[in-house]
Amino acid sequence: MSTADPAMSPLTSAKSHGADATPSGVPTDVAERKAPPLGTTFKTPMWHRVAEKVITFMALTAVAAIVLIFVFIGREAVPMFWEAEFAHEVSLQDLVFARQWNGYDEPVYIWQPVGTPPKYNILPLFVGALKVTLLAMMMSVPLGIGAALFVALYAPRKVREVVKPMVELLAGIPSVVLGFFALMLVATWAQDLFGFRFRLNAVVAAIALSLTIVPVIFTIAEDALQAVPRSLSEAALALGARKYQVALRVVVPAAIPGIAAGVVLGFGRAIGETMIVLMASGNAAIMEPFNFATSVRTVTASIAAELGEIAVGDPHWRVLFMLGVLLFAVTFVLNVIGDLAIRRLQKRLTAA
Repeated sequence: MSTADPAMSPLTSAKSHGADATPSGVPTDVAERKAPPLGTTFKTPMWHRVAEKVITFMALTAVAAIVLIFVFIGREAVPMFWEAEFAHEVSLQDLVFARQWNGYDEPVYIWQPVGTPPKYNILPLFVGALKVTLLAMMMSVPLGIGAALFVALYAPRKVREVVKPMVELLAGIPSVVLGFFALMLVATWAQDLFGFRFRLNAVVAAIALSLTIVPVIFTIAEDALQAVPRSLSEAALALGARKYQVALRVVVPAAIPGIAAGVVLGFGRAIGETMIVLMASGNAAIMEPFNFATSVRTVTASIAAELGEIAVGDPHWRVLFMLGVLLFAVTFVLNVIGDLAIRRLQKRLTAA
């Protein structure tokens, strides 16, 4: 019985092919081809440099556009602090604090810019915006995250291929269509079901608004859940965990940064919505923070409804642009806080 020839070493193999070899066994010609001499410089291809310049230009353009938008809005609002016409008609403290008006027994918050005298208190507008936004988030966050969990972890492949595109299609429906749907159908249904005194109120606007937030939260949360390494789920199942335990204790904690990002983006989408709240909220600036069954008027709806009917430079014009500045600032601050919270949470979870 013949024995097999011993395996040739890399050096022997290299020599058998007629090539010199380095001490590590790599042929000399291969080593020289892979490791160029020290000091060798490489010229970056032209299309690489062009692509880099284009990407940099696009990024700077986006930042510049945001800055210019803020500057334009602020330029129209800032003169309110020194214009004599504005000071004669509007008091800066009346924009925030309640005031005693003729016909009222106590100080009240009123937004009535076309009255005599005009009243420009902005608190009812921000209270209305927060009421609609928070109520919409209470509806859309559980629905969006729950749908993402079902599609990512439980749904069969055929069901996933149908449900995911259908939910994402909601993001493509124009907001004016959803507002009309809420105005004609949701308002009647909600009034018959809950017995609302006001047919158009914060609840009706929030129901329609949640239809625009769910696709945002669902898409980002589902992508975050799908990005969790499958080895974590398989390890938990191998240790005897049930599927719901794997979902709630393994997959969801690992995907929390992505889910939180979806919630933050959904909140920004909700607070900046215009057409739905303009058509379905009732547009009455009623200062009742904890009563969701009353009509409300939001900041965005006020700007959209009133800006086209006033003269340029009028005190009313200045106040509306000031509302735009405040809305921009609030949205920016909330996004920054959300981004910092997501980064901190991701750092804690990944121990990076």
